[in-house]
Amino acid sequence: MNRKIKFWNKVANKYAKSPVADQASYEKKLQITQNYLQPEMEVLEIGCGTGTTALIHAPFVQRIHALDFSETMIEICKEKAKSLSIENVFFECKDIESLSKEKNHYDVVMAHSVLHLVDDKQSTIDKAYELLKPGGIFVSSTVCLTGFYVVLKSVWPVMYWLGIFPSLRFFSSQALIDAHISSGFTIDYQWQASSNSLFLIAKKNKPPQNILQ
Repeated sequence: MNRKIKFWNKVANKYAKSPVADQASYEKKLQITQNYLQPEMEVLEIGCGTGTTALIHAPFVQRIHALDFSETMIEICKEKAKSLSIENVFFECKDIESLSKEKNHYDVVMAHSVLHLVDDKQSTIDKAYELLKPGGIFVSSTVCLTGFYVVLKSVWPVMYWLGIFPSLRFFSSQALIDAHISSGFTIDYQWQASSNSLFLIAKKNKPPQNILQ
């Protein structure tokens, strides 16, 4: 089994029981996101964890397709949805790279606490851009570790190898913004939720319309 999958399967139940670290910031991000949501929208969430955010947003959209590569996380998601009688969230054990037929399909793609955990953030952001309809939005909240935290960079791989911590990538807030712009996004909203967490809403620009003279 992939080391990453094994780690998240192992910690899934503990993760599900853990309180949100900063509830006020979390609720603000939920509210800001919901200001963009509309009843007819199709939403994709990648790295959905135990499904809390997808289930909260479910009443505001038509359908949410929520992915995570951890089988245990997805099992917890499905149990939550069943207990809440929420039927418009479809949880699936997959990663974003496995989606190949959904180009220009989604109105919204969400990636919460994901981009600092993937091997290649640029590839993931590029894929989100590909999956969105023109005018669609990419919502993300990402831990950006610089400064003092860089001292962890040399020891983190050892902690990951021992199964103590997840795989983690170190980059600045500006590097993350630049990666979005490189993919073709325009930053519509940004908020530094804390000293090391950046909340972004990025828009996939619509192609210019031909104007008949």
